[in-house]
Amino acid sequence: MTQVLVLASNNPGKLKEFGELLAPIGFDVRPQGQFDVPEAEEPHITFVENALAKARHASRLTGLPALADDSGICANALGGEPGVRSARYAGEPKSDARNNEKLVADLATQVDKSAYYYCALVFVRHADDPQPVIAEGRWDGEVRAVASGQGGFGYDPHFWLPALGKSAAELSAAEKNRLSHRGQALRLLVEKLK
Repeated sequence: MTQVLVLASNNPGKLKEFGELLAPIGFDVRPQGQFDVPEAEEPHITFVENALAKARHASRLTGLPALADDSGICANALGGEPGVRSARYAGEPKSDARNNEKLVADLATQVDKSAYYYCALVFVRHADDPQPVIAEGRWDGEVRAVASGQGGFGYDPHFWLPALGKSAAELSAAEKNRLSHRGQALRLLVEKLK
């Protein structure tokens, strides 16, 4: 038997990725937009709290189990910035190009260019679930001033992977799903849900 699961996102890439991994364990993943669920507020300073707020919001408005993620890039020399503000680091409206420009500029005078992508996934059985299932992933690299690669999105063209000698934007979709923070968190979540 298949259980409908609301994804607290309307991102088609996330929907496809989550759907492929969760279908074999009995979940039919659907975007929150299909249920007219508006985006939730993300007022918190941690990824886990924001993901939990989004999952509870989607579950409360649909009466169904929900899954949410919150992720971003954290630069060590900047005390973890942009962190939960990654999507809006350079302000409104959201712009990958401006966010990348700001991050590169903020790191220009820093010796330490190390950074990591972080993802928190939260699954709730219902809106008031006292025991949400939480899975986290981390992907280490460094921020390069010069962009390279056409794939990915967000900070990927500037996120350099020294062990591979390429940026995240130069990886195939399959490679990125295998290595990334979101891929790690999703595989861990699937194990926990089994």
